[in-house]
Amino acid sequence: MKNQIWTLRGLNFFYYATTAVLMPFLPIYFELKGYSSAQIGLLMMFGPFVAIFAQPLWGYLSDRYHTLKLIIFLLWTCTLLSSTGIFVTEGYGWSFLFMLLLYFFMLSSVPLLDSVTIKATIHAGLPYGSVRMWGSLGFTLMAMTAGSVLSLIGGLQSIPWLYWSIWVFPLVLLLFLKDEKGGGPGISITALTSVLKNRPFLWFLLLIFLLMIPHRMNDGLLVLYLKDLGAPDSMAGWAWALAALSEVPTFALLGRYMHRFHELALLGMVAVLYTVRWALYAWITDPSILIALQLTHSVTFAVFWIVAVQYAVRLVPEELRSTGQAMLAAVFLGLAGITGGFVGGYIKDLWGGQAMYGFGACLTAIAAVLLLGTHAVSRKERSLQK
Repeated sequence: MKNQIWTLRGLNFFYYATTAVLMPFLPIYFELKGYSSAQIGLLMMFGPFVAIFAQPLWGYLSDRYHTLKLIIFLLWTCTLLSSTGIFVTEGYGWSFLFMLLLYFFMLSSVPLLDSVTIKATIHAGLPYGSVRMWGSLGFTLMAMTAGSVLSLIGGLQSIPWLYWSIWVFPLVLLLFLKDEKGGGPGISITALTSVLKNRPFLWFLLLIFLLMIPHRMNDGLLVLYLKDLGAPDSMAGWAWALAALSEVPTFALLGRYMHRFHELALLGMVAVLYTVRWALYAWITDPSILIALQLTHSVTFAVFWIVAVQYAVRLVPEELRSTGQAMLAAVFLGLAGITGGFVGGYIKDLWGGQAMYGFGACLTAIAAVLLLGTHAVSRKERSLQK
């Protein structure tokens, strides 16, 4: 079991290290190919939406054939092949197709890797976070160093060689992983219909959609905004690294104190902080200060995700929790991502990055009013019921 735990730590470390090469630098790579900000936003955000619907398929196959290890190996191999298509083909249509395939395979492996990790940590009597944190460390270290490494080996055109070379490590480590049977409840049509009739939950998803559009816009287009302001390519990795690093203390500490506050009140305050954050991004034009502001990720996204997951679970019946979490992920990763990437990129193409972040601040201000208003109304209803 000790060997299994250390193998999983290595797998998490190197898998998330591979994503730290793509996420900060692919937007710049696509810009060099002549794509507009709107096109790049769509490339970066459409794939995660499709991947959400792919995950139950791979979960079913892992159950059907009683193997997680083989399915993960297949997905990672297909991820590598898809990345080859991105880097060797020309034209936006091909880029769109292979980015779609890359996300389809790459993101589908995450819940399977999590499943193996959770089972191993339960057997070893360890917290899940003691293994998963190695993924955050891998992402942070690679994001901090990838820019310098790329400069040494030939610039952004060398992204594929850095990306492919890192993949050697998780694929070799996978050979030493003890296999597990897949597991986890699926999403049935009956369950989905039941959740779609839950008005408080649907209203909550609408508010999350408004709140997360600017966040996902920032995920896809921040590095292009920094480059417009004169930042070197290497700084893109630092922007992502600081954001990932800032999450760690929030994830570790928030759970101890969250019970003192209602989730809607906390999300309303998060929306206020997001409004301030995006307003500062629109106002400040110094790339170094903007990168430092990525540390506010700890009191915006990290708090949002913990609270939103808990509230989504509370709004649906216990037997439908997996469905509720899947729908929350679909709104955050998919709908908000596509809208933020395309609309944000369109605004940036027409009026610049400052207008894009000004638009984001307006959206989160609306979300703040609606979240705090919903909390006030629900609090009044609860007091009347007493």
